[in-house]
Amino acid sequence: MEILINIKEQQLTLWQNDILLASYPVSTGKNGVGEQAGSERTPRGKHYIRAKIGAGAPLGMAFKGRRPTGEICMHFTKENAPKRDWITSRILWLCGREVGKNRLGTVDTFRRYIYIHGTPDWEPMSIPRSHGCIRMRNTDIIELFDLIPPFTSVTINE
Repeated sequence: MEILINIKEQQLTLWQNDILLASYPVSTGKNGVGEQAGSERTPRGKHYIRAKIGAGAPLGMAFKGRRPTGEICMHFTKENAPKRDWITSRILWLCGREVGKNRLGTVDTFRRYIYIHGTPDWEPMSIPRSHGCIRMRNTDIIELFDLIPPFTSVTINE
C-alpha cells in the first residue's frame, strides 16, 4: 500500500498495486510546503507511517502529546475553543526517508511531530489551514487508519 498526498489538489489517495482504494480531501500547511523545523510548513518527499495512535478511541477524541485527553471535540464549537488546534480521532505519525531533506537535523519530519490526523468538522478541507500536518475529517482518518498497516509509504508532492 502507498499513500500519495497532492498539495496542489489538497487530496490524499491510497493505492495498492496501482489500484486506487480510496481518496480523501485534506488540509495541509497554511504556510505552504517546507521541511525546516518551526516553519509550520508541510514537508515534501518520501515518508512512512512510523506510528499509528488512537486505535479504538471514540470519534472526535482529542489528543495532546499523542495521548487522549478525554475530550470529544464534537462537544465543543469553534466559538468556545477558537484558538485550539485540535488533533482528533486518530494519528498517523510520519517519519521522513530522505536524509537531509526530511530526515535528521533541522528538517526531521518525525521530530517536527508531523501527522496525518483528524480535525473537527468546522475546519475546512481542500484548502491549506494546518500548522504543517495533514488534516482529515474524523470519519476519513478512522477509515484510513483501519485500512493501512504501520510503515505504509507516504509521498507528499506539490
